[in-house]
Amino acid sequence: MTITLKVPSIACGGCADAITKAITGEKPEAKVSVDVDAKMVTVDTDESTEIIKGIIIEAGHTIED
Repeated sequence: MTITLKVPSIACGGCADAITKAITGEKPEAKVSVDVDAKMVTVDTDESTEIIKGIIIEAGHTIED
């Protein structure tokens, strides 16, 4: 399943790295792509959207509905 989320708090490549590391740290099988300019995170995983959102929020970022 592919999850795409708008993460307005992404400001730079460091933010992208932090989000990627947070998700893959908890879900190593996940494939994560972050578009810094569009402020979008795409995750290919079997996990639920709520779990992925929780990981991103724990990493200190906000998610736009």
